[in-house]
Amino acid sequence: MEAKPITHYFEADHDRLDAVFTRYQQLKRKSFPEAKPYFRTFIKGLKRHIVWEEEVLFPKFEEKTGMKDQGPTAVMRQEHRLIGGFLEEIHNKVRQANSESDEEEKKLLEVLKAHNQKEEQILYPAIDRAVLPEEAAQMFMAMEHIPAERFEACCGEHH
Repeated sequence: MEAKPITHYFEADHDRLDAVFTRYQQLKRKSFPEAKPYFRTFIKGLKRHIVWEEEVLFPKFEEKTGMKDQGPTAVMRQEHRLIGGFLEEIHNKVRQANSESDEEEKKLLEVLKAHNQKEEQILYPAIDRAVLPEEAAQMFMAMEHIPAERFEACCGEHH
């Protein structure tokens, strides 16, 4: 069986983020103080995921394929900006302890679902085919060395 370290790792991260966000949604109207840490984990995790893609995965894919300002990574970056906008709309409500974010969540999840499918079915497998196992290992090391400040800025003073 062909090794797919990038696909497996990033699919698992999508699943983890989905589970955390679902838990936030389940709790937000029952106990906002209990729900809030789930949102904080979700937003930090999603930001980290995007930073990993844009700073490690996409450049490697572009280096290997020559597709920089076109193709799947250009589309993914555009979608990341859209995702970030919806995420910030929800985040603003979380800061105010306002659980009425269903409409924003719906928009976010619609974009995320299609985005994740494209990554999992097209981009990640293409990266796995393009890189050698040692290059994949180097990519994971590069991800670990990205400073946490790049994705941990979240939620001001809420606890």
